[in-house]
Amino acid sequence: MAKISDRVSNISPSMTLAISAKAAELKAAGEKVISFGVGEPDFNTPDHIVKAAKDALDAGYTKYVAAAGLPALKKAVCKKLKTDNGLDYAPSQIVISNGAKHSIFNAVYATVNPGDEVIIPAPYWLTYPEVVKCCGGVPVYVYGSRESGFKITAKQLEEAVTPKTKMLIFNTPCNPTGAVYTEGEIREIAAVCEKHGILVLSDEIYEKLIYDGYKHFSIAAVSPAMKELTIVINGVSKSYAMTGWRLGYLAAEESIAKAIGSFQSHATSNVNTMTQYATIAALEGPVQPMQDMVTAFGERRKRMLALLEEMKSYGFDYVKPHGAFYVMLVCDKFYGKTYNGKVISGSMDMADMLLTYAKVAITPGICFGDDSCVRLSYALSMQEMEEGLARITAFAKEIK
Repeated sequence: MAKISDRVSNISPSMTLAISAKAAELKAAGEKVISFGVGEPDFNTPDHIVKAAKDALDAGYTKYVAAAGLPALKKAVCKKLKTDNGLDYAPSQIVISNGAKHSIFNAVYATVNPGDEVIIPAPYWLTYPEVVKCCGGVPVYVYGSRESGFKITAKQLEEAVTPKTKMLIFNTPCNPTGAVYTEGEIREIAAVCEKHGILVLSDEIYEKLIYDGYKHFSIAAVSPAMKELTIVINGVSKSYAMTGWRLGYLAAEESIAKAIGSFQSHATSNVNTMTQYATIAALEGPVQPMQDMVTAFGERRKRMLALLEEMKSYGFDYVKPHGAFYVMLVCDKFYGKTYNGKVISGSMDMADMLLTYAKVAITPGICFGDDSCVRLSYALSMQEMEEGLARITAFAKEIK
């Protein structure tokens, strides 16, 4: 009889699968389900990027290329990192992978040994701890408070460090909270990492989705020493509306990038070639389509926050986000109360009941390490967002 490996058995199943399956069933049955769970822009990939992919196909660029990425794309990534982040990297320090998630897995797999501790600020993107566990590492959670905007402090990080600490996974702007760390906060966290020689996996996939005058600052830009300790993760999924194209990249110290490139050559080989040519067009082409998308997200965010402010009177609360396209809606005041005779005991119950009775799909906060909240995305139309929040409010009024 086949036996599943320990490394795979150790991975927790997705807690959102049942909700996603139920939402799909309701839609198939003709129900109008409004989804706040989406983690991707609802915009089409800009035309010039699509055209670049078509041109690559027409030119016959359909063969294998170097496992770590097209030289021209790696140069474009280097230019982007220099222009946007003030970071100098050589093409040999860049690895092109099948999405930022793939880059994250490669980075952890290449640097974390069994038993190594990896510090993960919470709330966190649900994939981080599963990747760490899959690679034999031990997730160590440090919790940001609502008062701090769900951001952790350098003091909290220092207190979590042990002789087994190998890495910090650092995500700004953050999924699921929308938190954006300031340059000052990042420098304080970097000082702790430099002091203890802690590697930092810096997930910057949402860097262009920032509001209220906040600015993105990469922890790798703090100092030459910090740059050596940092593996920068980025991609084109969120900022360029290219989620289905599957392309991410990382930048790292030479030996780490070389090791990751070698591993990838055996695991997946190269990212599909036409996507790489399309990504060159994304990084080097006109920025107006992306700026228009960010402007639209900013308008939706403003409207959502205004409506959530009104919803406070019904028992909800929220933590104001400054980046990405998510808001954490605090709903723990309803726990222990009942709806339609059923007790709401946590965020999974809240998500299930909202879907069942209000036909609204949200993501339970327990998936992200905070059961007091649910995550709302504003990557949906203004009309759907307003209707969905009205449904949530109507639902809340009926809770006893």
